[in-house]
Amino acid sequence: MTRSNGQQDGARALMRTLVASGVTTLFTNPGTTELHMVEAAEATPGLRSVLALFEGVVSGAADGYGRIAGRPAATLLHLGPGQGNAWANFHNARRARTPIVSLIGDHATYHKHFDPPLESDIPAVAGALDSAVRTPLIAEQVSSCAAAAVADAASAPGRISTVIMPADVSWSPTEMLAAPVAPSPAGIVPAERIERIAALLGEGPRTALLLGGAACREDGLRAASRIATATGIRVFVETFPARLERGAGLPAFPRLGFYPQQTAAQLEGASRVLVAGFHEPVAHFFAYLNRPSSPVPADAETIALADVQEDAVRALTDLAAIVAPTTAPQLVAVARPAMASGPLTLQSWPQVVGALLPEDSILVDESISSGLALPAATAGAPRHDLLSLTGGAMGIGLPLAAGAAIAAPDRPVILLDGDGCAMYTISALWTHAREHLNITTIILKNDTYGILREEWELLKEPGQNELHDSPLINLGGAKLDFVGLAQAMGVPAARADTAEQLSEHLTGALTEPGPHLIEAIVPAII
Repeated sequence: MTRSNGQQDGARALMRTLVASGVTTLFTNPGTTELHMVEAAEATPGLRSVLALFEGVVSGAADGYGRIAGRPAATLLHLGPGQGNAWANFHNARRARTPIVSLIGDHATYHKHFDPPLESDIPAVAGALDSAVRTPLIAEQVSSCAAAAVADAASAPGRISTVIMPADVSWSPTEMLAAPVAPSPAGIVPAERIERIAALLGEGPRTALLLGGAACREDGLRAASRIATATGIRVFVETFPARLERGAGLPAFPRLGFYPQQTAAQLEGASRVLVAGFHEPVAHFFAYLNRPSSPVPADAETIALADVQEDAVRALTDLAAIVAPTTAPQLVAVARPAMASGPLTLQSWPQVVGALLPEDSILVDESISSGLALPAATAGAPRHDLLSLTGGAMGIGLPLAAGAAIAAPDRPVILLDGDGCAMYTISALWTHAREHLNITTIILKNDTYGILREEWELLKEPGQNELHDSPLINLGGAKLDFVGLAQAMGVPAARADTAEQLSEHLTGALTEPGPHLIEAIVPAII
């Protein structure tokens, strides 16, 4: 609180420092220990506060915001249990290298040794996210901790940075306000490395270039296309890019496959694999019997053109200047699929999306097993951004769309979500409605965890049972009504069984401001 003598408290010092450091959005689900910070947030000009009903929506929304805005939002959570509820989507954000300032309220310093019911080891959980952790123990330390946390989060390539705020530090008076701290830029790849790699590109298709992180944006894609056109090397994008710019007018490269046999086939014959913007690839999320964990051929050499701490875009541009100085990139022409008709299938619903995808839209993809045909159907659509499931923790779609819509209010957001994934964070629809966000959510309803059916086909050995009808991987037995759920939270909704209905509802949703939901009935992949 601001006291009668004009002093500010630690909570206001925190919020004022965040705004001064460029943080303008706060996602929160607060509790008692955060109420002084709530009051301070409401009293701080230039800070938009967004309430979510579940902490996993808070962390996922901050992830979506950071991926689109390119700068951190802040999250405000209630002690260790609130942090725990947010952890899955913090994990996705960590894998996306999204900048986030995580504020977590804590017990008053003098109260902690009594071991109150909500006491837990907050730093240990934050540390598991590779987060730096700062805990001001007096109000005079708050502002410097906040400024350092923002700089830490925004430093290349981006990370979660945690500030733990004891309640008594929040309410104690202080006059201290620290100046903003400049984030650290990405490292520059030495010219000698670029020149050495340039000399290795004479084998054409036997060299593969894998792109991740910032290399999936326009400048990186254009440079990679110039290199590929001039040298004949093969180029792939990581399986789940945090943000991939795609569509007509941009180069397009295939994404690495989801399953190990797919990635092995893509990299077959490669004697050298260059990586730019991410670590050495892994064949799949999980291990499988008698399959290698790396998709890189055993006799191939893996070389880092630019690691995750380095400027991959500049490295690609510098490499293109050497091997392709006069070569133009190959760009995708406008090519929408024909509008589908009849009952929805796993091929027809992506055709509808590809035929209607608006210019400059943001496509959030958590379609899992239902979306295999989506990349081809949208490759020639108007230019758009794709946000994907970077860490594999389900329930990112609805929150990610919320954060993206808040970061870019003038851009249409289309969320493609599986029915199982959507139920993890379905309460995000309430935030969509409350904030009047321009999000069209398409729930792909097949009443099963289709991905687990696929996975079992790879994992099972001869003689093991089928799990197609197992109640543990199917959603039957209790009806899920997404139209009713959406309407109950203030989101207009409709159901589509055919391509014609999906087209009609999607067209209507895209022409009306605010959130909408379409429940699309699709078959299971297996």
